[in-house]
Amino acid sequence: MKHIQFLRNLRQLQFSGQLIRTDSTGQQWIFYLSQGSIVYATGGVHSVRRFLRNVTAHCPSKAAHRVRWYADLVNSHSAAFPMGWEYALLQQWVSCQEITPKQVARIVHSILVEMFFDIEQANRVSDRIKQDGSISAPLGSVRLEEVTAAAQTRWQSWQEATLTDYSPHKAPVIRQPEQLQRLSSGQTYQTLIQLLNGQHTLLDVAGQMRRDVVQVATSLLPFIQLGIIELTSISDLSAPVHQRKMPEARSTPARSALIACVDDSFLVRHTMDKLLTSAGYQFLGIDDAVRAIGILIARKPDLIFLDLVMPNTNGHELCEQLRKLSCFRQTPIVILTGSDGFANRLQANFAGASDFLPKPLDAEAVLNVIQKRLNQSSARNLSLATDR
Repeated sequence: MKHIQFLRNLRQLQFSGQLIRTDSTGQQWIFYLSQGSIVYATGGVHSVRRFLRNVTAHCPSKAAHRVRWYADLVNSHSAAFPMGWEYALLQQWVSCQEITPKQVARIVHSILVEMFFDIEQANRVSDRIKQDGSISAPLGSVRLEEVTAAAQTRWQSWQEATLTDYSPHKAPVIRQPEQLQRLSSGQTYQTLIQLLNGQHTLLDVAGQMRRDVVQVATSLLPFIQLGIIELTSISDLSAPVHQRKMPEARSTPARSALIACVDDSFLVRHTMDKLLTSAGYQFLGIDDAVRAIGILIARKPDLIFLDLVMPNTNGHELCEQLRKLSCFRQTPIVILTGSDGFANRLQANFAGASDFLPKPLDAEAVLNVIQKRLNQSSARNLSLATDR
């Protein structure tokens, strides 16, 4: 494989620092080494998707609570993230004994396999190094030979399947559903309709199906060649780095907005508290729906999250009661539920909810809906003031 010998040389020299690989398009991959051993690597296409995909594969519980990543980064020992926010998260999770060094090694191994594959597919890759003795020792042991062997096997299989003209970072989307239904079984068609929506790359789809990406791409190739399925380019996911997510806080009024969450789950309230306060908001957690209206009237939050299912009442009923009060007729109210169905969405609209978010919560979705609804409220208030 390309430039593997250079890594072996760096290992022999016990080099500590960065190995930066750049292709003809300017795409970069950064390898962090300590005493010649690879500690971590990032960069290339869709680094956030890649991290999430491999955390999901090896530490599913951490991936299921992405909303907590923001708070975990705030609690990490380094705000600068010298090896990137991804490795800072892994370090934080290991220090809190939430994952093991062996799990870290598996995650890093899988990430390296994907990156070496990408470098093999790239054109005219050049190397440069940047010495840095401060890079810490690896959390988990990763063998370079095992990584390169796995990447080489995947690349050879990709070539043999005549896939070299395609990128595993493209997202498959169905363009001719009728033809696809005619050419596939009922169960296969239903699975493909759910997965191939243009929001997930071939690598993402393979991860969700727990299959090798070469197998997935090979099975879709006939449909791609017929134009029934198209591979499209999609953007990466947002990184949970607070320094880059602070515009949400800056777009709020001079005083930081007060966000309330009525939910009987301590985990949900605690998670929302960590996320929202780290993003610059004030937070009000309420565990009892019966007492909620009195507390909300007293505090008058700028936005309210309501859990759909709670003892004694539900989010729809509570939303309807709040909308009857003049002080909450224009307040953004967002329903939270583990059942993201059309009927629930429709009922939420009838109850007067402003928006609807499914559980498990996604940090990006939570922050985006807050920013969106607070901006709308500010614009509406400004318009009313101008009319007067």
